[in-house]
Amino acid sequence: MKADSRWPVASVAILAGLAIVAALIGYVWIPGAQRDTRISGLWNAICSAAGVVQPWRPQQQPTSPVARASDVIVTARMMQPADSLSIGRGATLALQCTMCHGARGMSQADSPNLAGQYDEAIYKQLRDFKAGHRKSAVMAPLAQHLSDQDMRDLAAYYAYLPRETPPEEATPAQAPAIVRHGAPMRNIPACESCHGGIDHKTASPRLDGEPETYLHAQLSAFANGSRGNDIHQQMRNIARHLTTEEMGAVARYYSRR
Repeated sequence: MKADSRWPVASVAILAGLAIVAALIGYVWIPGAQRDTRISGLWNAICSAAGVVQPWRPQQQPTSPVARASDVIVTARMMQPADSLSIGRGATLALQCTMCHGARGMSQADSPNLAGQYDEAIYKQLRDFKAGHRKSAVMAPLAQHLSDQDMRDLAAYYAYLPRETPPEEATPAQAPAIVRHGAPMRNIPACESCHGGIDHKTASPRLDGEPETYLHAQLSAFANGSRGNDIHQQMRNIARHLTTEEMGAVARYYSRR
């Protein structure tokens, strides 16, 4: 073979070798090295990296009847800036909420802390309770008697109240990896991408300072399907892929924020 014809052959061979090495790294080594996924076998690793459905991975099935999906859609423009009259009406209505949510929106009974919560998040949950999309033996009967204006006033009042920070506040640097980065190999986005930190999705609640027991219970409810008022099943799809340890870590971190 002539010397001048060896270079094209060598170039093609080198390029093919680099492509094979890159494919092995991207489709085999990286998926297999992930700590947040369970992959066994070369073919399964390749399928996982390519985004193919993974039938070998056991899925957590709902253990309770699936809740009726929410059709309550809330946009940022739906909530007008609250005035003093709306906040005052909300304060009066909130007198019936103090046993569970506290006199100033801070619960002593592992119920949600509502002080400083986003108004659109409170409004959506109240509408879901009234419509039956979210089940609660306590909240459903109370919400039945609320008008749309009542729900807006309650949301305005609780959003107006100052949020209290925990005595030992966790720093963003202490956030678990699932909160900051999610788990891309399991199609889990970062918690901060919807609940604040990276971005905030309209009607998604602020999780900072919520009781650990309450947060853990809601993640479990989404995972087993007993709570289903998330439009398009965003939270159910995420929670089903979370481990028990990850749920606990998320609940502990946000309870200290």
